[in-house]
Amino acid sequence: MTQNKKDLSPRVQAGLGLAGIVQVAFAFLAFWDLAHREADEVRGPKAAWIPAILVNWIGPASYFLFGIRR
Repeated sequence: MTQNKKDLSPRVQAGLGLAGIVQVAFAFLAFWDLAHREADEVRGPKAAWIPAILVNWIGPASYFLFGIRR
């Protein structure tokens, strides 16, 4: 079931590339927000959110949904 990247259509390759760019941008925004937020505005220690944000899609989404005190 494994396919080589060359075997994928150009449309699928572009979609995967775009998804990768969006994922990196999402993680970047989460890191930027974490760096610019005070410690008392974040649930839990800020250092614990760094490795969590590195988990694809789930980490940045978890940070924005659960990590910020409102």
